[in-house]
Amino acid sequence: MSRDTTSELAASNDIAELVKLVNSAYRGEAAKSGWTHEADLIEGEVRIDELSLTEMLSTPGTVMLLAKDNGVINGCVLLEKQGTRMYLGMLSVKPTLQAQGTGKKLLELAEEYTMKQGIASIIMSVITTRHELLAWYNRRGYFDNGERKPFPDNAAFGIPKQKIEFAVLEKKLPLIK
Repeated sequence: MSRDTTSELAASNDIAELVKLVNSAYRGEAAKSGWTHEADLIEGEVRIDELSLTEMLSTPGTVMLLAKDNGVINGCVLLEKQGTRMYLGMLSVKPTLQAQGTGKKLLELAEEYTMKQGIASIIMSVITTRHELLAWYNRRGYFDNGERKPFPDNAAFGIPKQKIEFAVLEKKLPLIK
C-alpha cells in the first residue's frame, strides 16, 4: 500500500464498488491479469453479488476492511466472527495492483483487528489446488488445520470446471491485553 493508502471499514455505500472489485479479482478475464484468481477453475463472472454482500455485512460480528488510495478502493478483506475464531474471506486486490504489498497489508490489518476483538485464532478457506496461494499464506504463518469444506453448490456464483475442495488454514494470534 502506498503512502496515501488508508484503511477503514466498509459502509453500505461501498457495496457496489466492492462487488466489482471482488468479482474482478476472482473471476473472468480481468482477473487473469492478477495472480490470485479462480478464473481457470470456476466458470462464471460472479464471485459475489450486492444482495449477498449486503446480507454478510449486516450480520453482527462481520466487517470488511478496505484499502483505499485517494478515496478509491483497491483492496478489501471480510472478517466474520465465528465462535472463538475469526473467519477471513474475500481478500481481494485489484488485479493490476497485485504483488505490490496491498494484500499483505490487508492481511496484517485483519490480524490486528482480530486480536483487538479478543480472538486468538483466524481461519480461512483456500482451494486445495491453489498451491501458490497456499504457499503465500504459509509464509505468513497460516497452516492447514486438516479441515476440508466442499465448494458451495450455487451455480449463480460459479460452476467448478473440476472437483474443488477447500482447505481450512489457521493462524494462532497473540491476544492484546
